[in-house]
Order: sequence, then structure tokens, then C-alpha cells
Amino acid sequence: MKTRIKEYRARCNLTQALLAKKVGVRRETIVFLEKGEYNPSLKLAVKVARELQASIDELFIFEEGDLD
Repeated sequence: MKTRIKEYRARCNLTQALLAKKVGVRRETIVFLEKGEYNPSLKLAVKVARELQASIDELFIFEEGDLD
């Protein structure tokens, strides 16, 4: 999975720590999300998308085999 969270976070002038606080997770979780190393729950994905004023589809890019 690839994400565009870092790009959208920068557009919103949010640090990893501030985004983490707003969505109720640790900063490290945002780091892992940005690297595509963490599969968020639907609830967390929605929270992040709302904070970044984006859709889930804009933020999370699934490649062939990611959904198997």
C-alpha cells in the first residue's frame, strides 16, 4: 500500500505530531502510515481523511495483490 498522507499533511501545514493528536494516535502511527507500513482501521482512515480534507481513495493507494 502507498499513501499520500505526507503530501496532504504538508498542504494542511500539519506536523506528524499534530495530525496524530487530532486523530487520537501516537506520532509513530502517522510515521508508519506515511511509509505504507501500517494498515489503518476504517475508523482511523476516515479520521485522517477528514483532517486532511481528502477522501480515503485520495490518501490510500492499493496496488495489485494488496487486497488479497
